[in-house]
Formats: sequence, C-alpha cells, structure tokens
Amino acid sequence: MSGNNYHYGDSVTMHGGSGNTGIVKNGASGDTDPALRLAIAELIRDVRELRDQLPQPSAQLIDESLPVLAADAAPAQERHRALLAVAAIAAAVGAVGQPVAEAANRILQMVSGQ
Repeated sequence: MSGNNYHYGDSVTMHGGSGNTGIVKNGASGDTDPALRLAIAELIRDVRELRDQLPQPSAQLIDESLPVLAADAAPAQERHRALLAVAAIAAAVGAVGQPVAEAANRILQMVSGQ
C-alpha cells in the first residue's frame, strides 16, 4: 500500500443479474455522532501530515491503520487498535507528534464513553 489511496464509504460492484435490491451492510453500524466523525476526519488529516516525518516501519503501521480509521463501519475492536497504534507512534516521535497523540486519545475516550 502506498499510503496515498484511501476509500471512504460504500463500494458496490455488480456483475449482471436481476432482482438486485440494494446493499447489505455487514459489520458495525457507522459512526452516527457528528462530533466523532469530525474528530476522526481531523485525525486522519493530521496523521497523513505526520506520516511523512516517520521512519518506514512506523509509516507502514500508519498505512495499515488509516483505512480502519476511515471506514464508516469499522468494527470497534479494530478501530480501537488502530487508534492505539496511531497514538503510540505519535507519542514516540515527540513534540511533532503530540497533537496527533492527543487527538487519538480524545477519540479513544469518545468511543469508550469516558
């Protein structure tokens, strides 16, 4: 993965057939809290900026975490892991990563109801 391509929202591919009635949504229900959606969008923007300043192994972990964070219906456990990974990487790089670490931690608090 290059880290430059992300997909937001549903992706539908149909190959012929008849009687197609819609999209089956599997997994968690999407984020309905507008504040959470905004916080995640801002985090993603900031993480992308930070990514360019990271060593390759950390950048690769960011590349693996971003699609999970961006997914409308990411399973809660996967999103939690991705947020923890982002927060840890951001904290490890010091002052330049502090805003990202704080944002990830705020989102973790939001999703855990604290």
